[in-house]
Amino acid sequence: MSFIVYPAIDIRGGKCVRLLQGDYNQETVYGEPLQMAKKWVEEGAAWLHLVDLDGAKEGTQVNREIITGIARQVDVPIQVGGGLRTMEAVDHFLQNGISRVIIGTAAIQDKAFTERVLDKYGNRVAIGIDARNGYVATHGWLETSEVRAEELARELKAKGAETFIYTDISRDGTLQGPNVEGNLQLAQQAGVSVIASGGVSRPEDIDQLASHVNEGISGVIVGKALYTGNVSLKDVMEKLGG
Repeated sequence: MSFIVYPAIDIRGGKCVRLLQGDYNQETVYGEPLQMAKKWVEEGAAWLHLVDLDGAKEGTQVNREIITGIARQVDVPIQVGGGLRTMEAVDHFLQNGISRVIIGTAAIQDKAFTERVLDKYGNRVAIGIDARNGYVATHGWLETSEVRAEELARELKAKGAETFIYTDISRDGTLQGPNVEGNLQLAQQAGVSVIASGGVSRPEDIDQLASHVNEGISGVIVGKALYTGNVSLKDVMEKLGG
């Protein structure tokens, strides 16, 4: 299994932004999404991770045209999340250049829909598990459920889910380091492939996660550390390639 680094492009109001711990009131703008997508591809990205933050909050694809526009102009696969709660939205992305969609809130709130998506698209679907103290959060992290992350993963694995994106909300945007133990626990207890998200602050964090590639951690989503310059994607990709 190869380890994949996913540069994150979070879109809000048509701009590329970063939020601190998912707080919509703590936002930093980093320019145009297409500009950032091209930059990360030039620096060696093999995948891109796009999130419609407006969509996560509203439940509809507010930045849909921007996202499909990026897919037309870069030549690497893209995974997309944020408010994907209807089959029409999933169909639209997967039929317009997006390689993988991420189901988050709906995985908790609409099991029938999630199962239909998994039946139809299989491994082109990832389940986004955003956790606060081990419990799954929904609606752009604004609400916390009573379901534990590994319980949800086991349940959806039985329905055909293969890839899970695990975000520890307490680490997101803080540059405090990823929750390696939480990601490993999810991968091992549920027996699934996990992409880690949240907290990466330096290249060593990526090295640490990559060292567990044979234990189920298949990749990492890196956001703020790339935008602040704490991590050079070019250097990371060269090291992983070597």
